[in-house]
Amino acid sequence: MGRKRDRIVPVIERLTREHADAAIALSFRSDLELVVSVMLSAQTTDVNVNRVTAVLFEKYERPEDYLAVPVEELERDIFATGFYRQKAKGIRGTMTMLIEEYDGRVPRDVDDLVRLPGVGRKTANVVLGTAFGMATGVVVDTHVTRLSQRLGLTEHTDATKIEQDLMQLLPKIEWVDFSHRMIHHGRQICVARKPKCALCSMKTFCPKLGVETKDIGDA
Repeated sequence: MGRKRDRIVPVIERLTREHADAAIALSFRSDLELVVSVMLSAQTTDVNVNRVTAVLFEKYERPEDYLAVPVEELERDIFATGFYRQKAKGIRGTMTMLIEEYDGRVPRDVDDLVRLPGVGRKTANVVLGTAFGMATGVVVDTHVTRLSQRLGLTEHTDATKIEQDLMQLLPKIEWVDFSHRMIHHGRQICVARKPKCALCSMKTFCPKLGVETKDIGDA
């Protein structure tokens, strides 16, 4: 852990310098819209979700709106995000619980959030960190997973265990921004296939774990 702690300092410095303004790519105007957007983002792109929600959020503004239409109608409205039946079920279940137990409001507690159907710890961390500025954990998606492994910050593949490693390494004040910046770096530089190591500011200390030399790109 000592070596990892030494490495996390320059990682934070480089990410802060290069991706200082990094923010979530999902479009939303309220905490409720953010919850729905993150739920819809599973197994699809943020661009696709934003395309769907641009129309969706004009039609559904309150928890009650999602329950006022037949489930088949909601399924059609979110069809383009994929897994639409499962997502519609989760959304309707969440809206029901919000109305019955939280006065129609998104709770500001991670334990309450993960009780909502279709809401896991990752979604809870995203909502609390992005909508409310609360550092309850580190969001671990595919980009954060990949970069954390390549940088030697974790040996785990399970998101929960990776999050625990990062929470031990990072100052709590960095938990929210670190994920946003790692995601941006993962999309722009440390891509899944043929990472652009020659352009990476962390190339002097990154161990490039799991990166094959033949896959390293120069641009």
